[in-house]
Amino acid sequence: MTETLSPALPNDVEALVEAVLTAADRHGVSLATAESCTGGLVASVLTDVEGRSHAFERGYVVYTDDAKADELAVPPRLLEEHGAVSEPVARAMAEGALRTSGAGVALAVTGFAGPAGPDDEPGRVHFAAAAAGAPTVHEEHHFGDIGRGPCRIECLRVALRMMHSAVTNR
Repeated sequence: MTETLSPALPNDVEALVEAVLTAADRHGVSLATAESCTGGLVASVLTDVEGRSHAFERGYVVYTDDAKADELAVPPRLLEEHGAVSEPVARAMAEGALRTSGAGVALAVTGFAGPAGPDDEPGRVHFAAAAAGAPTVHEEHHFGDIGRGPCRIECLRVALRMMHSAVTNR
């Protein structure tokens, strides 16, 4: 159970956090995150469980294109050609986090949690999970214009589920 965030998290999200950390412990896998629209929320829940946070290696909050390129070596041409909210960039973020962190599993999330530009779809989010020795997995979700907070909670559900799968299937 998360310690400080418990009152704010739905029960199923807390159960997912526990499942991810238990699986990481059991498999001896360290975790990393590369987050844009969630602003470090995934990393926060993974470090909020007393006695379990040692499974977490590090997190990157890379909100801007420059941060994605500087911290995770996302090629600027990918950002220019596809935009930050895209499958290629999510994959590059996860693979960059895996490579730079030394973790066994890295999860990336990039999207529009709330209202964005006129041609952007609120609630469209790309996720990627990278694991050492396994192909990177991608998912695209369309949560709709449900607001930033609810969208970020939905992102937690997807991200934690994908992390759990990456840990247990490697």
